[in-house]
Amino acid sequence: MDEVKMNTSDPPPAAQVATVATPVNMILLALFAVLVYMRLRPSKAVTLPAAPPPLVFKVFTPPQLRPYNGEEGAPVYLAVRGKVFDCTPGRNFYGPGGPYANFAGRDASRGLACQSFDEDMLTEDLNGPMDKLEDLGQEEMENLKGWEERFNEKYLVVGKLVPVGHPEAEEDEKTS
Repeated sequence: MDEVKMNTSDPPPAAQVATVATPVNMILLALFAVLVYMRLRPSKAVTLPAAPPPLVFKVFTPPQLRPYNGEEGAPVYLAVRGKVFDCTPGRNFYGPGGPYANFAGRDASRGLACQSFDEDMLTEDLNGPMDKLEDLGQEEMENLKGWEERFNEKYLVVGKLVPVGHPEAEEDEKTS
């Protein structure tokens, strides 16, 4: 019988280890890395909106408040019981064309208390005395307090409303 000589330096075929670094595996790994990058990278550069101009608490008289009616891009301010609220975020309600547009730039207290949006609820003479609301009944005052609470929850107070000739208004006009 012929003896088969085995080379002892070569390991048996089952004991050889296959390498993972084949060209096909490298291509698949690169493709996987590209797909992960494409999936996780931001699609567009994120740009933040411009910050609104800072609001400063100011003392307004009725004529000074009037230009803040939302027309021509102006902010929308309205007053309730002497507090001036920035209702610009609610421009669709209080700005031009909105259901409460006649209150913009004005003292809306009487109209809100009486639940009336008519022009006759507004003080005509902006230079005259302010409406003290003394003739309103209990139910109307409760309505007004409810509106004031809603405004306090939703909008920033940017000032207070005082009559023309009030000492605080004069001080504010000098500092502006």
